[in-house]
Amino acid sequence: MRRKLPSNAALIAFETAARHGSFARAANELALTEGAISRQIGRLEAFLGVTLFERVGNRVRLLPNGERYAAQVRELLDRLDRDSQYLMGQPSDGASLDIAVSPTFALRWLIPRLSGFCAQHPNICVHLSERMEPFVLAGSGFDAAIHFEHPAWTGMHTHRLLNEVLIPVCHPALLNPGEQATALDSLPRLHRRQNPDAWQRYAQETGIVLSNPAMGARYDLHAMLIEAALAGLGVALVPRLYVEAELAQGRLVAPWPQEKNIAKTFCLVLPDPLELSRAPIQAFAHWLLEQAQVK
Repeated sequence: MRRKLPSNAALIAFETAARHGSFARAANELALTEGAISRQIGRLEAFLGVTLFERVGNRVRLLPNGERYAAQVRELLDRLDRDSQYLMGQPSDGASLDIAVSPTFALRWLIPRLSGFCAQHPNICVHLSERMEPFVLAGSGFDAAIHFEHPAWTGMHTHRLLNEVLIPVCHPALLNPGEQATALDSLPRLHRRQNPDAWQRYAQETGIVLSNPAMGARYDLHAMLIEAALAGLGVALVPRLYVEAELAQGRLVAPWPQEKNIAKTFCLVLPDPLELSRAPIQAFAHWLLEQAQVK
């Protein structure tokens, strides 16, 4: 069925006039005459059968229907502009992947390894976008997601990558010689806001006595917790897979046991079976699964 769509010129003239609240300013921005703007908006109003602007002398004011339509048109034009520029930047002889990933996993694990994939597949451009929570992958515009296992992914095709096990870490300067194993209760503790009971669970699992497990500063992301620990602000309970490099370098220390139970399991989520996916997705998936084995 043929779509009933107004002309691009009319929509652009309308959005610009709505944003400025003036036909004259819209004409100046678009390098048109004020009369041309007025005619485009008149055609749009005739097409829609709705009056968008109230005209009082030389002044115009958006009517309620015009305000709602302007917001919708602005969103569509902004998205079309972004998508067009994105497509213009794609290599003509290559491919691209859009991957949704939780932010700390991207910053602390994926991005430091991504150069290896780029070296193996220079014709595949990987775009990363932050997604904090699971979402509906089908129709989202993403080729895949890297996230923790969750019922929201039911119906998708998941491939397990890494287990998240929490461990307390801190700057070595916070500890005095000989008190490393016993100092945890006396040091400031740092919390991830989304897991307010993490320290309490840790104390129960390990048998370490914490007089007030809930006390301490709270942060939104594990990445923030790690930076706070590196700054000497306290002990952070974070996934070990995010701090292996800092522990190896001695920038952080972990004299306490890690959690006994797995907090989360990260997985690669695909909309289709791997063997039926496009070649670039297969290449990225196989590389990612190999990296997870190496850790």
